[in-house]
Amino acid sequence: MKVLAVNGSPRKKWNTARLLEKALEGASGAGAGTGLVHLYDLTYRGCSSCFACKRIGGPSYGSCAIRDDLTPWLDELAGADAIILGSPVYFFAETGEMRSCMERLCFPYLRYSNPPSSLFPRRIRTALVLTMNITEDGVSSLGLDRIIEISRGFMERVFGNCEILLSTDTLQFDDYSKYDNSRFDSEAKLRRRHEVFPHDEAQAFALGKRMASPL
Repeated sequence: MKVLAVNGSPRKKWNTARLLEKALEGASGAGAGTGLVHLYDLTYRGCSSCFACKRIGGPSYGSCAIRDDLTPWLDELAGADAIILGSPVYFFAETGEMRSCMERLCFPYLRYSNPPSSLFPRRIRTALVLTMNITEDGVSSLGLDRIIEISRGFMERVFGNCEILLSTDTLQFDDYSKYDNSRFDSEAKLRRRHEVFPHDEAQAFALGKRMASPL
């Protein structure tokens, strides 16, 4: 059993990365092999709309024809038993790097069939771990839940399953006094970091443990 996580945050030691590390701890504790890639370490681009992945009988049918730093990781992900994608929410969506990764990961497997179907040969567990400054209430009142559902739907259509873990109202800075942030109560943010984020980490650990079990 191999569980791979993808960090779509530019920060390797902050909210998203910490939750992914906890998830992999849970998977490892359940006996799975694990791996983690930081997308901001790679040089790559999103889908180029070449449609080589859709060309019947072509050399890249069902796979991305672009060759760059992301290519080896797409091969790794294709062989994984579970995939966890983690990203902070920027402007009501995953980071640009994560979105480009998802285009390259998902689109080659999606068939233009009626009804839509997937070329991915197996059903595996997947998850989206999203961290955000938005409050829990704001996820629905601001419409973010609908955007998240679209991403979840694509993952489920390709791989057969997708869980969601949201970490809301997260700590953005280690020292709020250094930044223009009059909108936020820094003491409340720090308090939530100590009181609520550990529960998010526990949920991530449990998620990883689930990822290590067959679907």
